[in-house]
This record gives sequence, structure tokens and C-alpha cells, in this order.
Amino acid sequence: MLMLLLLARRGAGLVAPTTRRGITTARPAAAYDVIVIGGGHAGCEAATAAARAGARTALVTQNADTVGEMSCNPSIGGIGKGHLVKEVDALGGVMGRGIDWAGIHFRMLNRRKGPAVWGPRAQADRDLYKDWMQNELSDYPNLSIVEASAEDVLFDNEEVRAVQTSAGELETKAAVITTGTFLRGKIFVGSESFPAGRYVRDDPYTATTEPPSCGLAKTLEVDLALPLSRLKTGTPPRLDGRTIDWDKCVEQPSEEAQPFSYFNDQRKDRKTVKCFRTATNQKTHDIVRDYVHTLAPTTTDGVGPRYCPSLHKKVERFSERDSHVVWLEPEGLETDLVYPNGLSGAWPRDVQEKIVRSIVGLERAEIVQPGYDVEYDFVDPRSLDHGLGVRNVVGLHLAGQICGTTGYEEAAALGIVAGANAALSALDRDLPLENRRRFVVGRDQGYIGVLVDDLVTRGTMEPYRMFTSRAEYRLHLRADNADLRLTEKGAEVGLVESGRLDKCLERSKLVDDGVQHLDSLRFAPEAWGAFFLEGAEAERDAKRRPHKTASELLAMPHADFDKLKAFCAEQNVDLNVAADAEDTVAAQCKYAAYLTRQKRDMDNYRKHDATKIPADLDYSEANLPALSAEEREKLVAARPRTFAEAGAISGLTPASLVYLYQHVSSRGKQR
Repeated sequence: MLMLLLLARRGAGLVAPTTRRGITTARPAAAYDVIVIGGGHAGCEAATAAARAGARTALVTQNADTVGEMSCNPSIGGIGKGHLVKEVDALGGVMGRGIDWAGIHFRMLNRRKGPAVWGPRAQADRDLYKDWMQNELSDYPNLSIVEASAEDVLFDNEEVRAVQTSAGELETKAAVITTGTFLRGKIFVGSESFPAGRYVRDDPYTATTEPPSCGLAKTLEVDLALPLSRLKTGTPPRLDGRTIDWDKCVEQPSEEAQPFSYFNDQRKDRKTVKCFRTATNQKTHDIVRDYVHTLAPTTTDGVGPRYCPSLHKKVERFSERDSHVVWLEPEGLETDLVYPNGLSGAWPRDVQEKIVRSIVGLERAEIVQPGYDVEYDFVDPRSLDHGLGVRNVVGLHLAGQICGTTGYEEAAALGIVAGANAALSALDRDLPLENRRRFVVGRDQGYIGVLVDDLVTRGTMEPYRMFTSRAEYRLHLRADNADLRLTEKGAEVGLVESGRLDKCLERSKLVDDGVQHLDSLRFAPEAWGAFFLEGAEAERDAKRRPHKTASELLAMPHADFDKLKAFCAEQNVDLNVAADAEDTVAAQCKYAAYLTRQKRDMDNYRKHDATKIPADLDYSEANLPALSAEEREKLVAARPRTFAEAGAISGLTPASLVYLYQHVSSRGKQR
């Protein structure tokens, strides 16, 4: 019965994903304003953004049936990543509405911490997501889908003039390249390798692959002399859910769905599934170590992701741990395929089987498609400007993994920036340079701004993943207020339609009114003290306590909006805050004092870029506990002499730089 709650059974055989091929392609036109190359998450956002901005746009893809495909993990969102999805939606993007339609399991991550770093996450039915995206793009104004292979970008006097495809030469004023893992892609399974961008998901039995893009790599590396390097990512094996012993695993039901899109109401007919948790063990780790020689040789060029590492890397890097969590995630409502999140690794199939079957609940699990690694080219993102345009070339933009990122959400965020700027470049081509528009999100305006700025100013040596810790203004850059931060900005360049802007402005007023109302409500110390304090703390210095406003009560530790509601009901006071504004009002009150202090700290740090860092500074965890292991590792390797040099190190967050500055300053005072 448990299995029936999770996955649908269909007769004796494994139920393969069902795909409705609903995308509509078009005959290539003579000319476009913008051509987007690639139909992944970056390409979908770039194409729709360019079209919304008023550009006649074509999305060129070698296989229209894979537009909107979720190539790896069947989920969207998470810590830092969920913020990006909300921001993409605030700018009129499509990912948030897509996952709201296709979501089958929802969680809010990081709830133990404050609302600024909560991470909304949803698991998707892969086919529902892809179908929704293809239907959306098929009917999108100003957008055509062209099924062809893009082979070259052609230039005239350092300006984009056309894209050469298998269907012929397509004239355009701007192009966005979003090749994902296809740019000279190579797949690894065990010690074997072959050219490919990915396996075809809809055909797991025949192991069909999609070919890599080699012509565009030559364009970038030879014709434009851009610096290219290699990165690598991996995906775990897919399992037959009917062969898993679910009773041995720990179930995780879905929470109530919270829409990612500010323009969506909750679906009334939503179906959800349960995920399950198991874990590796010492036997698993012994197999990993014993068969390390069967992996691709370490001389391969691609650098893998630090924050979503293969099982081999986790066992190697955290040798003191005797287990690692494995999440068993259904791939959809109408399939028995299960994604074992945490078991990425490109061992030979027989070794993968040994590893899988060493895990509790998976003793008899059958592998439907083995895990694999894919290595691919990326362009050093320091070759790009803040609009993701290639420097010294008019009209050429890059987005997604070609910029050095990993993840659907990062790709979508870069796609919307690149698509918007490609459209502006095309539409303003005949204007004087000083009058041409650009769309740039600042670090203080959004995680999208943090993402772009980190890449184009610092570059990356490994697949870049977004975390809330990368943002110095993260108390302000919350998931609950992305629309208030970005929707008006998007409307200025045509990314946001009037109806969405009106809804944002209405919510902004509700938030302002809510904060003002809470500021006006004052409560005596004997009233709020008895409710918000406990034990000895409630009795201590009761007569010295001040009156507090409702907004000040929200700022107290362990206080939240529900608790404030209960208190006000006890006091017969009407809170009078609109439901659509509650989360944002609560967060603004909670963080008011911290935001003021944060701004002061950052301003103070920026004034001291030339401050010297002692050459003998101890970067150990004991001395600098607030730094991450990655940050300590990079600081030890670089040994920066000044804070300007430290700020140029990829992966060192602004918040950590402030912490380091405060440590060095206090050390100087002590001496």
C-alpha cells in the first residue's frame, strides 16, 4: 500500500515516462532581432525575456522535443536557488509558473534559521514540467521555435549579423548562446568516454545520447579568442521504484505547496507524492574506495561541483563520516523511475549496482539507467560584462553553464539577464552608444545581481552554485520580497506586463500600510512581557521594561507573525495586515535593526580595501570559525596581502570579508 501512495504501477513492466509532444516549431524566417541557441532552462528564459522586451526572437534547438527538459535532478529551488526562481518570476520569467504547475512535492528548507535564508523547494513531475514549458513557448508572442543545429555565429565588424544553422543562415542583430553541457561535451561511464551532451531521458533502455556542439566551441575559442576551460557534472543512476523496499526507508511527506510565482494562486487539483530517506554506510564507502580505479582517470580536465559532489568525492573529502544521506525522489506521477539524490558517480554499471545494493532499502533495487559524468567547455565569465555580453563584440551574449554555473536556477537567472540585454542591444543598435539601454541587477537589488557580479568580476574555477551566504545584503534580498525589489525594474525595459506590475504595486502598498500599522500599535510591558518572555526572564526587571510597538515585538527572538496574532487577539487588537503582505511585513520588522547595522558594516569595510592582511594570519577553524572550509582553503592558497586582493578571490563571500576585516582590525588594536 505504501508503494501505491508513492508511484503508479502499470502492469508487469517498468512504467516509462509519458511525453506529449506538444511543442510547435516554425519555418525559419529571413531575419530576427534575437536568436537564442539552446532550449534548456537558460535558453527558455532568454528567449521569452527577449520576446517580452519586444524583440522578434527565435529559439534554435537541435531537438524541439527536449525544450524545457530537466536533465538531472527533478526539482527546482532550495537554499539560495529558491530566491533566484522568485526573482526570475518577479521579472516576468517562466520557471516559477512552470514549477507551480508541475510540482508534486514541496518543502521550505532552512526553517530553523530566519526567514531571510528560507529556501523554497519543489520536486517536479519531469513530464508535466516539460509539457508546460513547451506549451508556453509554443504560444509565446514574438517567439518562434526553430528545430535546427546551430553551427556558427557570424559577425560583421565585430557585430553579430547571423547564425549559421543546419537549416541555413539566419540573419539576426543579437544572439544568446546557452549550450549547457553540450559545448564539446563528453560523457564518462567508468573508464569509457564518448562525445555527447547528455543521455536522452525518454529512452533509458537504449542509452541514446544527444550529440555535442563543436562548431560553436571553435567560434568562441578560435574566432573570438575567448578563454575556454573544462567543467564536469554528474547524475546518479535511475532506479526502478518497484524494486525498492520502502518500509525500510524514512518517509518525508510534502508540505503544503507555496507558489513560486507571484502571479499564481494555489492549484486546487494538485497531486503530491512522498519522498523517502535512506543513507550510505561503511560497506558502501568500502566499495567506493575499492573500485575507485574503475572511474575515469583523474587526468580528465573537467572540475566537478564542490557543493553537489559525487559519492566518491564525499567519501574522499569527509573520510571521518560513516554515512551520507540519500533522498529517494519519484520522477513523476506516471512513472516508476526514482532519482536517488546523493548517489552521483560514473562507475561502470556493475559497480554502481554494488553500491546501490549496499544501502538499506535498496538491497534488491534495479538500475534502469546508470549514472554518468559529462565534461564540457565553458567560457571564463570574466570575458563578459554585467549584461552578460561578450566584451568587444556587439550583440553576443552567453547564459547558463557556458558561464561556469551549475543548476537549473542559476541558468534561468542568467538567461533572463542575457535575453533582456540581447533584445535591448538589437532594438537600440542604431542609437548612439551612450543612448543604448542595458539591464543590470545590482548586488543590493537581487541574488541575480550577486550571481552575475561574482562571475564577471571574480570568475570561477569550479561550477558556481548560489548560496545565501554569497550575498552581503541577504537580510534584504529575501524570497518574500523579490517582486517588490525587481518587478518595477523589469517593467522599465518591457520584461513585465502591466497586469503583473499593477499587482506588485498593490502589494507594495499593502506592505507599507502593514508596517505603519504595526508601528502604531503600542503595548505595556506587563502585557507583552507575560506573553513573549518565559520563566525567570519574564519576572526579571519587569518594571524597567519599555513599552513596545507590534513591530518591535516581531523583532524579538522566537517571535513570529502567528505568535503576534495570538497576542493581539488576547489584547482585543486588530492587526489589520493583508494576508498577501504578512510574510514581508513580518520580515521587515524582524530585520529592521540588523539591516541598519549591516549597511554600516559594509560601508566601513569598503573604505578599507587597502588595509593590509598580516602575512602570518592563522586561517584555521579555531582562529576564524565563521569562515567556511572552502574559504579557509582558498585564503591559505592565495595568502592575499590586502582586502582588495582578498575580495578578488572567487568563492569568498562579502559577509566573510567583513568578518575577516573585523578580525584583523581587532587583532591590530590588541597589538
